[in-house]
Amino acid sequence: MATSWYCANTANGVELLKHYGSNTRLIRFSCRNTSSKLFLTRTADFRRLKRGCFHVKNTLSEKVHEDPITDQGAESNLSSFTPGAASIASSIKYHAEFTPLFSPERFELPKAFFATAQSVRDSLLINWNATYDIYEKMNMKQAYYLSMEFLQGRALLNAIGNLELNGAYAEALKKLGHNLENVASQEPDAALGNGGLGRLASCFLDSLATLNYPAWGYGLRYKYGLFKQQITKDGQEEAAEDWLEIGSPWEIVRNDVSYPIKFYGNVTTGSDGKRYWSGGEDIKAVAYDVPIPGYKTKTTINLRLWSTQVPSADFDLSAFNAGEHTKACEVQVNAEKICYVLYPGDESEEGKALRLKQQYTLCSASLQDIIARFERRSGDHIKWEEFPEKVAVQMNDTHPTLCIPELMRVLIDLKGLSWKEAWNITKRTVAYTNHTVLPEALEKWSYELMQKLLPRHVEIIEAIDEELVHEIVSKYGSLDLDKLEEKLITMRILENFDLPSSVADLFTKPEIPVDDDTETVEVHDKVEASDKVVTNDEEDETGKKTSAKTEAAAETEIDKKTTVKPEPAVIPPKKVRMANLCVVGGHAVNGVAEIHSEIVKEEVFNDFYELWPEKFQNKTNGVTPRRWIRFCNPPLSSIITKWTGTEDWVLKTEKLAELRKFADNEDLQTEWREAKTSNKIKVVSFLKEKTGYSVVPDAMFDIQVKRIHEYKRQLLNIFGIVYRYKKMKEMTAAERKTNFVPRVCIFGGKAFATYVQAKRIVKFITDVGATINHDPEIGDLLKVIFVPDYNVSVAELLIPASDLSQHISTAGMEASGTSNMKFAMNGCIQIGTLDGANVEIREEVGEENFFLFGAQAHEISGLRKERADGKFVPDERFEEVKKFIRSSAFGSYNYDELIGSLEGNEGFGRADYFLVGKDFPSYIECQEKVDEAYRDQKRWTKMSILNTAGSYKFSSDRTIHEYAKDIWNIEPVELP
Repeated sequence: MATSWYCANTANGVELLKHYGSNTRLIRFSCRNTSSKLFLTRTADFRRLKRGCFHVKNTLSEKVHEDPITDQGAESNLSSFTPGAASIASSIKYHAEFTPLFSPERFELPKAFFATAQSVRDSLLINWNATYDIYEKMNMKQAYYLSMEFLQGRALLNAIGNLELNGAYAEALKKLGHNLENVASQEPDAALGNGGLGRLASCFLDSLATLNYPAWGYGLRYKYGLFKQQITKDGQEEAAEDWLEIGSPWEIVRNDVSYPIKFYGNVTTGSDGKRYWSGGEDIKAVAYDVPIPGYKTKTTINLRLWSTQVPSADFDLSAFNAGEHTKACEVQVNAEKICYVLYPGDESEEGKALRLKQQYTLCSASLQDIIARFERRSGDHIKWEEFPEKVAVQMNDTHPTLCIPELMRVLIDLKGLSWKEAWNITKRTVAYTNHTVLPEALEKWSYELMQKLLPRHVEIIEAIDEELVHEIVSKYGSLDLDKLEEKLITMRILENFDLPSSVADLFTKPEIPVDDDTETVEVHDKVEASDKVVTNDEEDETGKKTSAKTEAAAETEIDKKTTVKPEPAVIPPKKVRMANLCVVGGHAVNGVAEIHSEIVKEEVFNDFYELWPEKFQNKTNGVTPRRWIRFCNPPLSSIITKWTGTEDWVLKTEKLAELRKFADNEDLQTEWREAKTSNKIKVVSFLKEKTGYSVVPDAMFDIQVKRIHEYKRQLLNIFGIVYRYKKMKEMTAAERKTNFVPRVCIFGGKAFATYVQAKRIVKFITDVGATINHDPEIGDLLKVIFVPDYNVSVAELLIPASDLSQHISTAGMEASGTSNMKFAMNGCIQIGTLDGANVEIREEVGEENFFLFGAQAHEISGLRKERADGKFVPDERFEEVKKFIRSSAFGSYNYDELIGSLEGNEGFGRADYFLVGKDFPSYIECQEKVDEAYRDQKRWTKMSILNTAGSYKFSSDRTIHEYAKDIWNIEPVELP
């Protein structure tokens, strides 16, 4: 059978066309006068084709070839072609047969999902190749977003939605005997993240592609993710994620893209004076690419994930044949386990080393890839001073900090640049996003571990630290040595280190001679004359007891010298402060909400802010309106489009503000409530399936879904529920109905596997739920449900159905939050503190449309001091709740450790550090206002509409525009 194919370079971009006998052709299609797409179609007899005959090529420079078999006029119609259900069904059938992962006998849901995803991937790859080619040819500046997490969620509906092919795919699958929603539900969530950090990174990729910015993401390909959460009678249990068990249809392994990674070894000076890092453990990082499509654009950017391995030659066949199977596989396992688990437990030294290996693998592989691309695009005229004009590297939190010494190492050791040149390039290339004010989250690595694992990088970090010390001394001088010493202690990258010899003399103080081993204390005791013998038992050289005697005629007063053995000095461990290194080595440092950025400047990095105020910025987080309204909430999306008169709000969220003028309109309010009810009905079925609990959609859906942590205060929420339940039990049935609005209180989130207190909170929530949900007196008036294994797909169900969402962290402790933005977009009213992005959300939606309670950030330190001084008096209602819990009202489990964290005035894990008791009265009084508002459904619906209308600021499109302009200095590149 004759075949021909060609790639056409037209005014509208790349067109991959043609002929497979008369059976197959690739054609171009377009959607809504926007970007063009490509699709594979086949005739009914495509089954007769041999798989090995199929060819695809995509290059902008390919010459156009005429195909005599094509019907005249067909070429002119291709640009306006939109694939119909028949051509899509044909593509799906092709992949089901010729890209098989399942037996050929049946076309069941799992097989249907893979075939459908592969048909979508055809389009994505063509657009990805076109995007990549444009970037290569234009050689513009490109941003690279490095993150340990990318919490993508399911990709199928998002990709189809961005390609604007929902209807066509739904009809095609219907022809094949399946429903699109059921097929999409077969996709597991990619287990590449845990919480807000990873979800933010994924929103940013969506916005970068949609806005046509040249950018890539870099991460690690975790085989087992964080963990799959299971809820049992004992609380949370962890199991390995299985998202890659049968592979992912979205990823493309690039076997030709791999880079060497080294650990351990030694650093020596060569005869040329250069430093050489040799020996140690060598692995390689292999690239897996995931295409990220933009909305209504051909631009499809890349998420490159690294997987770690070693060559087959490193398998010890001799040891294996000798029966030493574990030893034979040791090298392979050591390499592969780097990408087994996100955030492996770091209680052990092995766990700490594994985490540091993960971070270095991400940084080293990504930078080698970025540098190789820069060199390739530069051709024969590489000018390293132009590197920052072509490359912007964004470190998402402190995990990628090793980018700084790694870029220095490559530029100095491998590319031959001087220290001054390399340091100038590095500081102009790298930028840092801070995501936390929690001290434990500002990473500090053991100097000893880092020196062992990355010896060359430690040398570079030491040199950066010394340069920083000199800059601080130069800035502040030596007039006030106490102030200077305080600055150095706070700002240095190396913690608990002596000062470099070059500045140590500034702090030299006169030494008092002291014996190294003992401390001599002069004691002037008056000893009265006596005939008694004073015995001081001592050991002589032989170990026998001897006696020292005092004569009766001794002097009436003697000077006695007593030798006292001092307590051994506690030597604090040497640490490397990663956050300080980020600030020093980056040209920009940004917080992620206005209040957070102020805390970063005034508290967390105040000394650095005084030194380099120009570095510090705010970039309030955002979320993509595509996934978080348009695709996850079709009923609400239709209403918004109808009342704003356009679908442009998906790209220009400021149009959401137009809903404000209709907030009192009865027709809109009716439609709004109907949309909310339809979403709640879906959640009712979901909760029954996942937990066994039945709830009614008429109740208020009160939701708190986020990582389980004490500062996020799920404990405050559940204590409030316990108080509510106790009051209900003290009333008659009639009084309950009068005083309380029916509520379904939904929790979701994972507690880190080794975070004992967080796991106690999960256990307590499930115990409270088990009691209340089976109490016949309470019935549907109150339900408490913990949703297991909360992830993006669960969020896409719960958030559109929410009436009230809780964002109740201790003020000043949440950097931003992004779930609060998603809830607001979906018309959910929030109860919260003035923390993170809550502050800005309240400003935008209106103070009257946000339930505020609790202490404010500037009050927190004073309240903690009040507690430490023993002046705090707990509210009697709070004490009542604790007593009720201790009465075994929720089972026999001993919650003394949990409740004990809220008691006492000082001590680790005590004294209510997160102010649950302090904010409790304000919280329950605010909840009474929530009930009052919900009873007036007209008022509540208006508040809901105004939350959606005021959420326009919190699109990640706005955030990305700000990063691109203020930090990365990149411009959009729209594909033809």
